Amino acid sequence: MALLDLFVAASIPVLKVLMITALGLYLALDHVNILGEETRKHMNNVVFYVFNPALVASNLAETITYESMVKLWFMPFNVLLTFVIGSLLGWIVIQFTRPPLHLRGLILGCCAAGNMGNMLLIIIPAVCKEKGSPFGSPDACHSYGMGYVSLSMALGAIYLWSYVFNIVRIYSIGSINESFANDSSTGKYSREASTSEQGSCTEPLLSSKDLLISEENEKGYVLPRTSSKGKAEAIFSSKIKQQLSLLISKINLASLFAPSTTGVIVGFVIGLVPQIRKSMIGDGAPLRAIQDSVSLVGDGAIPTITLIVGGNLLKGLRGSGIHNSIIFGIVVARYIALPLIGVVIVKGAARFGFVHADALYQFVLLLQFAVPPAMNIGTITQLFRAGESECSVIMFWTYALASISLTLWTTLFMWLVA
Repeated sequence: MALLDLFVAASIPVLKVLMITALGLYLALDHVNILGEETRKHMNNVVFYVFNPALVASNLAETITYESMVKLWFMPFNVLLTFVIGSLLGWIVIQFTRPPLHLRGLILGCCAAGNMGNMLLIIIPAVCKEKGSPFGSPDACHSYGMGYVSLSMALGAIYLWSYVFNIVRIYSIGSINESFANDSSTGKYSREASTSEQGSCTEPLLSSKDLLISEENEKGYVLPRTSSKGKAEAIFSSKIKQQLSLLISKINLASLFAPSTTGVIVGFVIGLVPQIRKSMIGDGAPLRAIQDSVSLVGDGAIPTITLIVGGNLLKGLRGSGIHNSIIFGIVVARYIALPLIGVVIVKGAARFGFVHADALYQFVLLLQFAVPPAMNIGTITQLFRAGESECSVIMFWTYALASISLTLWTTLFMWLVA
């Protein structure tokens, strides 16, 4: 297939996204104020709690079977690799840019978490409709492609709220502790200095109960009393339990069960249980009205999400206060290094038989390495109030440059899998 045809097929979906995003940005302007901050907040809640779960559940219910589950086993591993490799690239960016502590979790999150759902929900249907698409029938491409994207969205949400959520949380808590320590260090130093000037300490460093005169030492040196073996084991066991409880407290398990994840579970149940599937899926299914209604609600997710993205970018357009080197590092990590690594991983997995020969499936796996940072990173920074304004600036530039990056990588990926 001609490279020019692939470029046209890749650029049209991105152009559609840009037009709707520009509309969202226009509606968010102060003198228009149709899509203001409060409106975007309410719309985002509707998307999060209604549209996304309906879209995920309806698409998975139609496409997921036992046979397809066997074919899709590599996708959870692939998404995990994007997060892990992205984190390593983010760590390299931190080493070069030396940002403040409160921004390090944000940088790691932007490099690790890609927009696994919303961007693919926009790109895949648009690519399937293009005449130059290498993925066969538009209807079959749309059906299977949306199933792949729905699973990708759910996996991305799980990894985002379990992995990136806690990275940002740990760094934000660390920055707060560091700030508190810096604020209190001067007062603490002055108190210690005044105490030392009052005179020498009259109490021993170790009490008499904890001291032992060694009978084998002729000079009678004073040595601290050693603990018994049983006491040492008890202390060690107590420390292990303390560390485990601390680890469990750091992981927000409730955040793993986002509405999209619930939609995935419902979709899997409908698709994998034959009795439920026959009653809801298909033109002759007695409960097909339920599936059709859920699918109709889910169709509202794509345009609404795109408008919200455009409105959110306005905040980044007005923001400032972040070094250009940080933005440059994130762009290089997400749009150059990570996609190149993704080509090696996916094509290598296909060569060794870990990924089946479905061109559309391989295309989705490759796109997971090339998408911009997840929009929910902004929500996470708002929760911990760590780098909110900087996150808006990063999102603006990464999504502005995504139009160029996604067009080029989409063209290359379609050429590789065609």
